[in-house]
Amino acid sequence: MRIAVVSESFLPTVNGVTTSVCRVLEHLADAGHEAIVICPDAGAPAEYAGFPVHQVPSIAYRQFPVGLPSPQVQRILARFGADVLHAASPFLLGAQGIAAANRLGIPSVAVYQTDVAGYARTNGLGITSSLAWKYVRWVHDGADLTLVPSSASEYDLRSAGVRILACWGRGVDLERYHPNNRRTAAAKELREHLSPDGELVVGYVGRIAPEKQVERLRSLRGLPGLSIAIVGDGPARPAVADALRGMPVTWLGRLGGADLGAAYAAFDVFAHTGTEETFGQTVQEAHASGLPVVAPRAGGPIDLIEHGVDGLLFPAGDDRGLRAAVGMLVADAPLRLRMGEAGRRRVLGRSWAVVCDDLLHHYEQVILDRAEEVERDGRERAYS
Repeated sequence: MRIAVVSESFLPTVNGVTTSVCRVLEHLADAGHEAIVICPDAGAPAEYAGFPVHQVPSIAYRQFPVGLPSPQVQRILARFGADVLHAASPFLLGAQGIAAANRLGIPSVAVYQTDVAGYARTNGLGITSSLAWKYVRWVHDGADLTLVPSSASEYDLRSAGVRILACWGRGVDLERYHPNNRRTAAAKELREHLSPDGELVVGYVGRIAPEKQVERLRSLRGLPGLSIAIVGDGPARPAVADALRGMPVTWLGRLGGADLGAAYAAFDVFAHTGTEETFGQTVQEAHASGLPVVAPRAGGPIDLIEHGVDGLLFPAGDDRGLRAAVGMLVADAPLRLRMGEAGRRRVLGRSWAVVCDDLLHHYEQVILDRAEEVERDGRERAYS
């Protein structure tokens, strides 16, 4: 197959969308398919996994490049001759990619990865949630199929009127994120830095942005024998640093690859704070690393965490619930161990190879459905 990937985010920006797109491209290369990438012009590499990367004009918003509509998109798609278009977290650039694909007769798969309404609300974009959902419906109605990562996302999109949906989760690197990483020199060195006096380490990994609600970690203030490690960066860092002032916090900045695997391995508990996650990839990475996870009972984590088995879910927006859940795990080492082992078992069937094979089946299905539609329309015109 020839797959055109239009992504609202790509390297060097690192987030869930970028990670997912990179893993998909690597799988396509391994399986012998052909692909291209169309993304915002924010310093992306000229190619990835052997596939050319085409950059189109963009603007920066809160340190995040936003691709602008450009006539280049349709020209690139036409020149490539794609069998299917993959729109990763479509917004402005993705919407144009889907529209261009429809004009060219190319079936498209839209991958829903960002809660646009929630993002608009928490980042002060000045538009209402209802208006944002109308835009989401308009974008996704143009695609042949929208893939949702969780039951919460499926409910939201069906409520917004998006009609053709299927579930597609995310994979996790089961080697990079592994309990055995605790024995590595890098993890041991980091652990000594984060826990010089034997403190238990509560870790967070992700973008430091308003919608991530990292400032909720302030609810852990005063818990004895605790240190907090934050991996990531973003526009809300000054506000979060102010909220956590005086607490035992270590800022590790952006990490990737083996360094990120070592960071997870140096934690005792993983805390997820945001209530508007469509999935929650860091939850899977923490589980793969053998960590118990604390998260709000909202969005993607509802599907990823079995309360009381591999983590604890607290009521969304309840800071006292967050504090109680972390305090419970900090005080009970056997419980942390049991939940960490259960989390690892939970993700063993979610390698990227398995998940990307599922994606290829979705590609094949929309290609087949579009071909049957064209054939049916041709017969109807012949008989009319």
